[in-house]
Amino acid sequence: MRVCNDRRASRRRAEPTIAAMSNDLRDGLRDDLRAALAGVRAFVLDADGVLLYRGEPIPGSTVALQTLRARAIPYRVVTNFSLTHRTTLAAQFSKATGLPAEPELIITAASAAAEYTRRHHPGGRLLVLASPDAAREWAGQHLVSPEDADAGSTPVDAVVIGDAGEALSFANLDVAFRQLRGGAAFIAMHRNPWWVTPKGPTLDSGALVMGLEAALGRRAVICGKPSPVVFREAVAELRADVARAGGARLLTSDVAMVGDDPRADVAAARRVGLRGFLVLTGKVDRAAAGASGVRADGVAETLAEIVAGLPPR
Repeated sequence: MRVCNDRRASRRRAEPTIAAMSNDLRDGLRDDLRAALAGVRAFVLDADGVLLYRGEPIPGSTVALQTLRARAIPYRVVTNFSLTHRTTLAAQFSKATGLPAEPELIITAASAAAEYTRRHHPGGRLLVLASPDAAREWAGQHLVSPEDADAGSTPVDAVVIGDAGEALSFANLDVAFRQLRGGAAFIAMHRNPWWVTPKGPTLDSGALVMGLEAALGRRAVICGKPSPVVFREAVAELRADVARAGGARLLTSDVAMVGDDPRADVAAARRVGLRGFLVLTGKVDRAAAGASGVRADGVAETLAEIVAGLPPR
């Protein structure tokens, strides 16, 4: 799938850094935000830090989604959370927000990885370290257990590492390591070293992915953020939504990514050609945003402020 970088030429000019934007939030950034949002026709939204924080809805996020729906502005929720199948995650989100949440509007690191193996390893033997619920994303594909992979004489074609809880044991990772050493493709849902749960900062499976990469001397194919894989999938789905509604072809530069991570969300989306907007309701405050040195199309306190800045139709 090819994605055009419609904004590449326009980005050659100097742009303000997140630090400059954050410092100006109190002093008229709303006008700059409205200008940056001109022409936006669809959104890619991070979940944690944009819609939810520690499992609870962020104030204003529910109204923001209602506004997007009322204005028929398509969106996808893209998250590296990969412990559950999209249907489970949609039900949890609907319960938390009171909004209907269709599974097809959600792209997880697990669903993106399953789509990747479906395309690149059709019929292949796959060792997938994921939770039982998330493993349902691989329905119809040939999964083998760590025990079968270790005992069998036939090597697996690909190893997928994701959020698997206690299944990410030393024994299972050791099996994965030997299969990878034997030539299996190395696929990971994401490379997040940590995330925020109700307990606070919590170790994430990306830390183990990076450990395997160090042991193997090669990098994994990452399917979740900040990989282009997941952003391109989101743009393709949004483009199909717009086409079904009879709209003009959606350009990549018509899509805005809203995230709370300067690098994994904003910078990664902009590399693919999307616009990148940072909100300060998750991982970073003003100081951390400024220290990142990342350039963004806009910075706002919340998703609600970004949606309020959309030009009227």
